Amino acid sequence: MPAFESYDGTMLACTVLACAGGGAGPALVCLPGGPGRNPAYFGDLGGAGPAAGRNLVMLHTRGTGDSAVPASTATYRCDRQVGDVEALRAHLGLDQMDLLAHSAAANLAVLYAARYPRRVRRLVLLTPGLHALGLTVTSAEEEAALALRSAEPWYADALAAYRAAAAGRGSVQTLIRFSPFYYARWDEAARAHASTGLEPRAAMIGARYFSAGAFDPAATRAALTGLEAPVLIYAGGLDFTPTPQVAARAAGLFRHAELVVRPGVGHMPWLDEPATLAATLARFLA
Repeated sequence: MPAFESYDGTMLACTVLACAGGGAGPALVCLPGGPGRNPAYFGDLGGAGPAAGRNLVMLHTRGTGDSAVPASTATYRCDRQVGDVEALRAHLGLDQMDLLAHSAAANLAVLYAARYPRRVRRLVLLTPGLHALGLTVTSAEEEAALALRSAEPWYADALAAYRAAAAGRGSVQTLIRFSPFYYARWDEAARAHASTGLEPRAAMIGARYFSAGAFDPAATRAALTGLEAPVLIYAGGLDFTPTPQVAARAAGLFRHAELVVRPGVGHMPWLDEPATLAATLARFLA
C-alpha cells in the first residue's frame, strides 16, 4: 500500500497482510507498541487475519519502519499521534474501522476512541498499556507478577536487567535481557522475536510518547462514555504489564467491554497461544 500523508505532512507507511481468498476481507487496523517498535514484530498475529477473514493493516508509527521521521520530535507524544490514526482511516476510505492495539499503543487507541468514538466499530486492547486511563500496576502487583517466574533459570539476570531499566539505566541490550518476562516460554522462537522490530530511535520516541501533557485520564474516561463500540481486553495470566487485575479495572471503564485473561500467557499472546488468540479475535470481530 502506498504511503500516506498525516496531519502535519509527515509521510507514513503501513504493511498490509491480505487474508485468504485474494485479500477481499475488511481491514483490521493494528497499532504496534514499544513505543516506537516496527510492526514486523507482529508477524501475522498468529494467523488472526485468515481466522477472522481480515486484512491486517499494520501502521508504521512515525519515525519507525518505513514511515518518515517527523520535523518535530514533539509529535511523538501519544496524543499527537491520534491524528496519524485518523489519517490512516481516511486513507483506507473507511467510515468505521476495527482497531487492534498492543501494549503501549493501547494508550493511542484509547485516545483515538475518546476523540473519534463514532469511527470505531470494535476495539481490541491486547495486553494493553493503560496510562491514558490513569491505570498503572502497583509496586505490590508488579512484584507478585514478576515473582511468578522465579523458578525460571533466566529469572535472576532478567530481574536485574529490569531493575536497571526501571532505575533509568536502560538500553536495547537491557531490554533484551529482561525480555524473558514477556513470554510464556523463553525458547528459540521467543529469543529470536525479542529483538524483532527494535530500532535505535525507540528510546527517544518512548520518552516523547509519555512526556508531560500526553494524558488527561479524567477527560478521557468522560469521553469514553460516548463509545458504543464493543471493547475486548485480552490479558495474559503471566503478564506484568498489565497484570490481570489492572486489565479487569480497565474493563470496568467501558460501556461494552469483554475481558479475556488467558492463564499461562505472557505479553505476546500471538507467540504464546496463537490459535486461541486467532479464534478469540475471529469471534469478537464477527
